[in-house]
Order: sequence, then C-alpha cells, then structure tokens
Amino acid sequence: MTDKTPNRQLLDNDTLAAWIFLTPALLFLGVFIIWPIAYLFYLSFTTGSFTSAGIRLIGIRNYQRLIFSPDFWQVLFNTAYFTIFTVIPSLIIPLGLATLLNRSFALRDFLRTAYFIPSITSLVAVGLGWRWMFQNSGPVNALLTALKLPAIDWLSSTTWAMPVLILLSFWKQIGFNLVVFLAGLQTIPQNRYEAAELDGANPWQQFWHITLPGLRPTLIFATVTTAIFTLRSFEQVYVITNGGPLNSTNLLVYYIYEEAFGLFDFGYAAAGATILLFFTLILVYLQLKVWGESE
Repeated sequence: MTDKTPNRQLLDNDTLAAWIFLTPALLFLGVFIIWPIAYLFYLSFTTGSFTSAGIRLIGIRNYQRLIFSPDFWQVLFNTAYFTIFTVIPSLIIPLGLATLLNRSFALRDFLRTAYFIPSITSLVAVGLGWRWMFQNSGPVNALLTALKLPAIDWLSSTTWAMPVLILLSFWKQIGFNLVVFLAGLQTIPQNRYEAAELDGANPWQQFWHITLPGLRPTLIFATVTTAIFTLRSFEQVYVITNGGPLNSTNLLVYYIYEEAFGLFDFGYAAAGATILLFFTLILVYLQLKVWGESE
C-alpha cells in the first residue's frame, strides 16, 4: 500500500499539470470553434434576423428551401466547376516547377522567390488589379487588339468570367504549393535517384517511380488544403464579378454572404454554411483516411 501511494500522488500531479496546460487551448477551441459551429447549426433551423423581432425555430425548412432552390444548385455547380479547375492545375504545375527548381542552377533562388510572392499578396489588392486588366479597355484586350484578335468582354460574359476567377485563384495558390512540394522533395533520399541512374532509369521513370511515391503524403496535404482554399473563395468574387453575370460566378461562400448580410436571412445562410462545413469535413476525413493508409 505504501508503494502505490507515491505513484498515485505522482499521477494526480501529472494529471493536474496536464489540465492546467490544456485549459487555455481548450478554452480557445471551445469559444472560437466549437461554440460558433454549434450556434451555426442552431441558426440553420431558425428564421428571422437580429434586426427584426427576433428569431424562431422552423425545423428543416431552410434545408428544404436549399434543396428546391435552382439558384443554390447553380451555385453548387459553379463552386464544383471552380474548385476542380483550380485544384488540378494548382497541383500539377507547382509539382513540375518544384521538380525543376529542386536542382542547382544560377537563377534558382530568384525563381523560387518570384513564384512565391503571389501567395503572400493581398487577395483584395490582386483582385482589383485583375479587374483592371480584364476590363473592356484593359491591358488584356489591348494586347488582343495588338495581335489582330477580337477583344473579349471578359467580366460580362457568362463564358469567360469564371475562367478569369480560376486563373486568379491558380496564380495565387501556385507559390504556396510550390514551397510545399519543394519541402516534400527534400525528404526523398538522393541515393534513390543515384541507384536508379545506375540501373538505367530515365528522368521520367525516376519521377514516376521515386518522386511521386515519395511525395504521396505531401500530395494529399496539398490537395486538401488547395480544395479548402478554393471552397472558401470569396474575395475574388466580391471584388471582380459580384457573382455575375447572371449568377455564373456566384460561389457558395459569396452566396452565403449575400443571404446573410444582403437579405438578412441568417437562418437560410446558416443552412448553406452548414452544407459548406459538411463538404469541408468530408475533405478532411478523406485526407486523414488516405494519409493513414499511406503510412
């Protein structure tokens, strides 16, 4: 009995110390993450606004409105289209650039810095510059005219407005993914490439059989973070197109913003935000699952 008492006392002291150190993090998690998510879920079952008499519970009517709303389905289609065509080039092109910039040559450090700069610039400032470049009298149309090509009404076209946003988002994301892939390449032992060269493997075979398998965890991380970045895209839509023309560039986050702060329909907006949260959680779950399998 006397032998167990000191151990129990030590365990109690360790537990108390653990709770003391965990308390600030748990408070932060509860106040800024768990409580907002719980309140968001509650709001999705209500109607009314904070500017009127108040809010009241209405059950699942907001979700029914979403399901039967043609505008919401168009926004989902826009978001999926925007996400797919942003994520794919935002992975392939930085991966190729990282493979090239992982070698030693004269301008390597300069190019690394040049590609990374867009990722740390303000998206609002970049969006304003992008809107100026693609307006009817902007530099892009001036270049087309100089090349004897017809000018395009970029931001007023249901065909071309979305590609402008995709190009901006890809340009903004390329530097971050480049750094992530460069870091991943540093973890692959160089002797694998040396052994492959001795076996007669060409650069493409080395890339396919050594680089890609070695970068699998990095690829999973980059895919999920890029997808989340595109799913929460708001600034470029707000600054450049305002969701137009004809709702063709309206993305889910901007749609939620309009419903909440334009129409003050917080319950309906909360239902849309809950669906966005659901999609994000699916991405995180897939990342953990695939990452666990790769380990």
